[in-house]
Amino acid sequence: MIETFVANNRLFPDKSPATAEDILTYLKYSCQFAEIAASAERDAVILKLCAQFGVTVTEDEWQAAGDVFRLEHKLLGIAETQTWLAQQRMTVEEWSEGVRIALLTKKLKEHLFGTAIDGHYISNREEYKRVALSQILVLDLTDAFKIVQALREEKDSFCSLALSYSKGKQSQENGGFAGIHFLAELMPELVQAISAATEGDVVGPIHTRLGYHILRVEKWYPTELTDSVRDQILESLFQEWLEASADD
Repeated sequence: MIETFVANNRLFPDKSPATAEDILTYLKYSCQFAEIAASAERDAVILKLCAQFGVTVTEDEWQAAGDVFRLEHKLLGIAETQTWLAQQRMTVEEWSEGVRIALLTKKLKEHLFGTAIDGHYISNREEYKRVALSQILVLDLTDAFKIVQALREEKDSFCSLALSYSKGKQSQENGGFAGIHFLAELMPELVQAISAATEGDVVGPIHTRLGYHILRVEKWYPTELTDSVRDQILESLFQEWLEASADD
């Protein structure tokens, strides 16, 4: 059997690196082309806006951003960096330009909306309340009621029920845990259902366009203007502005 497998395996064609044309074709037939094109178009708009508003980066800022990137990706030496660049099929210059565009994007957001963050946060602070949730998502209402009943009678754990029933990929793979979310990120039906819940409460089933959700509130986090909240507000204001400008 082993000899047969080896003999057949010799007939398998050698894998050659995909060309730029191959990758472009793949993006199109895998329905990812529009998403990538939109990102490229956004970068082009950002570069034009930076030129228009006089937003630039200094060599020191550029160098510091590159150092942070290498540290985050554990590219601590020349060998590791070269190996990573080869895997990404990019040159040092291309990587460096990516770092520059990311830095320009961050500075442009600050230039346009940095002074508006405090006021926006005060007016909308409930949207930036964070909650850790576990979830079981099913498509059938009968299954949803069966799961809720099992939880109430403590016949099975939330984790095991999520592994057995949940159709949500993230929650199914993580034993029900769906992560930590800002309320603004959640569907309105879910926000309304958990608004009065306390830690440990099981809520549901809640019907949305995705199906029936059974949620457990794991933890509420205090509302405060952290760096992550600030970054989210900046991105939200910037994205809304871009979309509004495109419609004009």
